[in-house]
Amino acid sequence: MYTLGDIPRKSALHHPDALATVFEGVRLTHKVFNNRVNRLSNALQKNGFVKGDRVAVLAENTHKYLETYFAAAKLGMSVTPLNFRLSDDEITHIASDSDAVCFFAGDGYEARAAGIGKSLKKINIWIAYDNKAEGFIDYEAMLAESSDAEPGVPVDENDLAVLMYTGGTTGLPKGVMMSHRNLMTAVLSATIAMGFTKDDATCFVLPLFHVSFWPALCVLLVGGKVVINRKPDLNGILKLIADEKCTHINAVPTLYGWMLQSGAMDNFDLSSLRAISYAGSPMPVEILKQCIRKFGNIMSQAYGMTEALGVSQLAEADHHVEGDRSRLLASAGKPMLCAEVDIFDEHGNPAQTGEIGEIVVRGKHVMTGYWKNPELTQQTLRGGWYHSGDMGHMDAEGYLFLVDRKADMIVTGGENVYPKEVEDVLYEHPAVSMAAVVSAPDSKWGERVQAVVVLKAGQSVTETELIAFCKERLGGYKCPKAVEFWEALPTSLVGKILRKDVKKKFWEGRARSIA
Repeated sequence: MYTLGDIPRKSALHHPDALATVFEGVRLTHKVFNNRVNRLSNALQKNGFVKGDRVAVLAENTHKYLETYFAAAKLGMSVTPLNFRLSDDEITHIASDSDAVCFFAGDGYEARAAGIGKSLKKINIWIAYDNKAEGFIDYEAMLAESSDAEPGVPVDENDLAVLMYTGGTTGLPKGVMMSHRNLMTAVLSATIAMGFTKDDATCFVLPLFHVSFWPALCVLLVGGKVVINRKPDLNGILKLIADEKCTHINAVPTLYGWMLQSGAMDNFDLSSLRAISYAGSPMPVEILKQCIRKFGNIMSQAYGMTEALGVSQLAEADHHVEGDRSRLLASAGKPMLCAEVDIFDEHGNPAQTGEIGEIVVRGKHVMTGYWKNPELTQQTLRGGWYHSGDMGHMDAEGYLFLVDRKADMIVTGGENVYPKEVEDVLYEHPAVSMAAVVSAPDSKWGERVQAVVVLKAGQSVTETELIAFCKERLGGYKCPKAVEFWEALPTSLVGKILRKDVKKKFWEGRARSIA
């Protein structure tokens, strides 16, 4: 089994002159990219860092971020990527909890990193990717003074490669330990599933601090090209696809919804795209149908999480707009090559076909555990299965259907309601652009089904009309008891609607957010 550091090394050997990365005018071949990775590895080693040390990165997307992942991997060090949208206190907690001893800051984040640094006593060296800053080593100057020879540090596939923090639904972020074997199992599985070759170019738009970095790893593995977008910008993304003849893009459903509604796609030649994948959250069926009609039968869905990267895939061939097979558009597909997937009932036993239960996963791609938290690790990985907290069911053909997060379930009048089912119906209404369904306190029912909707430009609909629309398609207890209309919904950097932030609005001032 390869280690993460073998990706640039092997591609430099087999595809030395092919482009590896394109970023804001900087175009690097696989040979040059690997040489830069080696220079960074040797520079870190020269500065006293050794196998087992950890680095933290606070930056937007750049080829230097990828170089850091690979350079650390070649030394047996691990990377803790930091979500720059978190508060300073949250970032400080993560960097401190991870025991990071080296800190990289990207363009514009040097001052913020310096401010945080006052609380981080373990950091020995601060490195600035782009700008000269007091107390920081200049990244390019450091590479220029270093050797491009392979560092030659023995790294085992079971060594820690990435320590990535995930927030979950409550509490402080948890460190997810991913070994080289975890990552490479998922990467090889995804590469096969997507059919990536050296002729592919992925337009990389989601943040590199997220597990959505998988397309970059897959395409570099086979000698293809990664076209990096610093941060999501619709016209910038479309221009990159057209200019660089990208063959693939991976994004969240929200971004594709923006593409469809903006009309901007008509201004660019996107004919080079042969594969479009979506992940991060289930795509509303109506939005997915619009995407298929617009792009053709080139859509595929990837379902996974930080703890188990690459659980299932709904392949292109399963995307049917019409007929009985169109029911699969609501599915997360079949388990990927690396994954065993099952549904467990509330007693921890395998559920019957079609019965809703918790989605559990096992395989060599599943994390080794939670950092410094053996109790949570034992609870989450009990019985050799990763217990995801996601609720779903499996049909007779082996297709997985994701119902919702267990934590998002609404209990109203003793009945269980899964928000996604209601949201999918709301998205069918022609006036609805975005929708979130959450629980809200209710004097009669304990909790009520509360919808929050963003309307399309120039469209209108009333609360009464939307509730009636739902009642035509859902059981009465599942329908919203109330609808609010907002100008926008809170989203994460990767475009996922933040239900928990919507829910907070309705439960403010209460000791708990369940009834």
